Amino acid sequence: MTLHFRIATIVGPGLLGGSLGMALKANGLAGKVYGVGHRQATLDKALELGAIDRGFLDPVEPARDSELIVICTPAGTVAQFLDVLRPVCAPTCILTDVASTKAAICAHAAATWPPPIRFIGSHPMAGSEKFGPEHARPDLYQGCVTVVQAGASLDPAARGAVVGLWRALGSEVIDLPPDLHDRLVAQTSHLPHVVAAAVAQLAASAGHFETVRKLVGKGFQDVTRIADSRPEIWRDICLTNRENILTALEGLSGRLEEARAALEQGDGDALERYFRQGNTGRREVLGE
Repeated sequence: MTLHFRIATIVGPGLLGGSLGMALKANGLAGKVYGVGHRQATLDKALELGAIDRGFLDPVEPARDSELIVICTPAGTVAQFLDVLRPVCAPTCILTDVASTKAAICAHAAATWPPPIRFIGSHPMAGSEKFGPEHARPDLYQGCVTVVQAGASLDPAARGAVVGLWRALGSEVIDLPPDLHDRLVAQTSHLPHVVAAAVAQLAASAGHFETVRKLVGKGFQDVTRIADSRPEIWRDICLTNRENILTALEGLSGRLEEARAALEQGDGDALERYFRQGNTGRREVLGE
């Protein structure tokens, strides 16, 4: 089956949305790509870079003609856009998103959209700490893993099209229920962002910045790179995956307490064991 959408609409043509628009056009997957944003400057930049063909400040007009709508906004606003789009998009329209949390969004869709549901939650594990259409690129999704919602209440044809879309863009697709997705990414993605922000704050609290900058090693740069991400994005991620992140933070607190106790007691064996377990854990997770 040839996958092609006459009109695809990207709600939020920033880094992820702009890259998606570029990729749809580069791969011949859409005749026209429309963009919806809340700032005209963002739409103008996306137009200038060729990420979209037309820009709109209101999602209603482009939604009526779209065969595909992808919501690329912070996780906390996806449900709001689903409510706006539900009464205006065509019954055959396929909808998905790129948010980093899935359970709350997919539960909202299940409660408000008629079955079989044509909104299929997605999470491409792509992007960077940079944001805005000026950082978009058409190959962003090549080689990344994209999680696609699994569930019996979903429209099979719509889900098949969403899976086909991400595969056509070069992604490896993994099927996961939304609850399991959120529990796993709380450990592998969300907790590291919370930790990066804490490490960056702690280093900044020491002051003496001219001297500190000379002492910054690669470890600090690696650990804190993601702290440069958009605060509102991570605010929404934390609030829409709150329980899982709280559980992850509790687990982290326990590990840090082990290190603190070993330091207090001057227990070299315990410290070596702590770092060896970290080494082993990393290798197990990465399959090294």
